[in-house]
Amino acid sequence: MNYSLSPIGTIHSPFKEKFGIPRQPLLVPEAKATLELLIPYNSVDVVAGLEGFSHIWLTFIFHQTMRDRWQPRVRPPRLGGNRRVGVFASRSPFRPNPIGLSVVALDGISTENGKVELLLSGVDLLDGTPVLDIKPYLPYVDSIPEAKSGYASEPPQASKSVLFSKKAETQLRQRSDGAELQRLIMKLLECDPRPAYKNEPQPDRIYGMRLYDFDLKWRVMGDEVEVVELASVETI
Repeated sequence: MNYSLSPIGTIHSPFKEKFGIPRQPLLVPEAKATLELLIPYNSVDVVAGLEGFSHIWLTFIFHQTMRDRWQPRVRPPRLGGNRRVGVFASRSPFRPNPIGLSVVALDGISTENGKVELLLSGVDLLDGTPVLDIKPYLPYVDSIPEAKSGYASEPPQASKSVLFSKKAETQLRQRSDGAELQRLIMKLLECDPRPAYKNEPQPDRIYGMRLYDFDLKWRVMGDEVEVVELASVETI
């Protein structure tokens, strides 16, 4: 039996491509997004009472992996990218049904200009992600302190110090959101977003990811990451 599901909303986030997105929700509280509810769900009635919850569950579609073939075994980043486990023992986006589940912080609800938008933080969601459902997070049932986590028992630890070139610092100062953006960039890069199995030393290589309205460029030098520039931001 087949089922047809329709999105109830769309995510607007700073992440324009898969590379560089936090590997789990809430790891980077500075990662903010909005969830815009679609017609006919853009009504204050559907979110009445939700403002009392600090966190929510989002069920969504991995829309950029739908054309990729799923495999029974995958390589989780927490295992160094070399060891394979069953797809159902992972949170890989390459699944038989490309459905994801994230818990995020609910910072507020906006009902202005005929729109209903949820203001979120701690997101690990690609811009344009279709959301299928929203449910409130209930600590007494959703938090299980004695639960076992298999191969991912602790959150990933920061492994890099993040520095900014003079050019990058100048570009950040030119933006009204420069201080907040700098904190986001540091959180994204200090845990090294590169695939674990490709972390060979390449001090001359420049990495990049699309973030907001610019291309973030950086290089890795041992235990340090240098932000080279915000490529689409003009300097004075």
